[in-house]
Amino acid sequence: MQGVEGDEDWQFVSLGEQKNFGIRTAGLEDKAAACMMLVCYARELKEAFSNYAEETVKLMVPMLKFYFHDDVRNAAAESLPWLLESATVKGPAFVQDMWRYICPELLKAIDTEPETEVLMVLLDSMARCIEKLGPGCLDQESMTELLKLIDKLMKEHFERANDRIKKHLDEDYDEVVQEQLEDEETDDVYVLSKISDLIHCLFLAYREQFLPFFDQICSHFVALFEPNRPWADHQWGICVFDDVIEYSGPACAKYQGLFIPALHTYLKDKSSEVRQAASYGWGVLAQFGGEAFVSELAKSVPSLVEIISDAKSREQKNINATENAISAITKILKYCPRAVSNVDEMLSLWFSWLPVIEDADEAPHVYGYLCELVEQNNPHILGAGNVNIPRIVYVVAEAFFRDVIEPSKPEGIRMLNIVRQVQSNEAMFQTVIQSLTPELQQTLHNALHTTIQAS
Repeated sequence: MQGVEGDEDWQFVSLGEQKNFGIRTAGLEDKAAACMMLVCYARELKEAFSNYAEETVKLMVPMLKFYFHDDVRNAAAESLPWLLESATVKGPAFVQDMWRYICPELLKAIDTEPETEVLMVLLDSMARCIEKLGPGCLDQESMTELLKLIDKLMKEHFERANDRIKKHLDEDYDEVVQEQLEDEETDDVYVLSKISDLIHCLFLAYREQFLPFFDQICSHFVALFEPNRPWADHQWGICVFDDVIEYSGPACAKYQGLFIPALHTYLKDKSSEVRQAASYGWGVLAQFGGEAFVSELAKSVPSLVEIISDAKSREQKNINATENAISAITKILKYCPRAVSNVDEMLSLWFSWLPVIEDADEAPHVYGYLCELVEQNNPHILGAGNVNIPRIVYVVAEAFFRDVIEPSKPEGIRMLNIVRQVQSNEAMFQTVIQSLTPELQQTLHNALHTTIQAS
């Protein structure tokens, strides 16, 4: 110790009066940097890295438990989905062998990881591996183990929340304790979000077949709906049931007593994130839930309209909730119009809410439906004597300008075909174009020009 005392390359941990544990941290930094480079190679080179995939996996998997350095464990976890992807060119048998080597060790690492930040990366790695490998990637033993881990993590989530409530009431509570508790709560929310992402990937891979497994952990996510829980619990609880609806379709009806009251209640929540999750839920229920939900969808419409019509609905903090509500109404009109009492009136109102400019995931649903209505010459969208055409072109240009729709994607191509139809009337087109700002004119010109070149 005397020889290297004060040397920044070394770190010492006391193990009692006479013993110290020394780590040459400079070497560990090099190791972490090397691991991150391998992640980068696998991610960027994809199949071109396939000849190195097996060797790299054999290096990375043991380092999931390299407790001397968090970044080494982070890199090891992050590398795994990319390595599986790079190995796909070697055939499914090769990938399956690699996964059989990875999976049990990744599950053990999640179970024993002491650091919250690393745990998040491990959970994310498992989710992305499942997403890449698809249905049947987990055998019975692995699925059982994964469900046990989710059960354990959710119990810990609730235990820590209860502990925080007790510490708030403790006589030693002060600003320092408050800061610690806030940091812990933030970490807890991140872990909860990663558990939600993991369940999302399980539903994405297994769809309705995942429901018997979900039943084993379902009660935890219902508990997140309790009114006294923080808004983040409500948000992620709803997100999990949004996935139940989206990926199991009409089979979600067995859970309706659990999620329908929450979707109604949390449409009116103070938190925009919670309103967004609830709005999205009504949209997927219209799209995938089937006829059983017509009456509940009808009850949701006034609340969704209220979100959109609020004076502050377009403020930055509210815009995503607002656009999810617009998308939900879009899906109700498209897939379940019986839930709307006056469709003609609602279509005119819906058109007045456009453009949507923030949510690139929901925009294709909205603009795809707009194209459908224009292609059908819907009088409520085109207006008397086609008076709404300038506004339709403006909405299209704004969508491209805000990058929520790409001109080369199916919806983008349909939108540009509508613009080209207007373009065939030169006098009208010039009038419409002159009404746009120079930025929107340029955006529309670029979109039309690019797709002509591409085709």
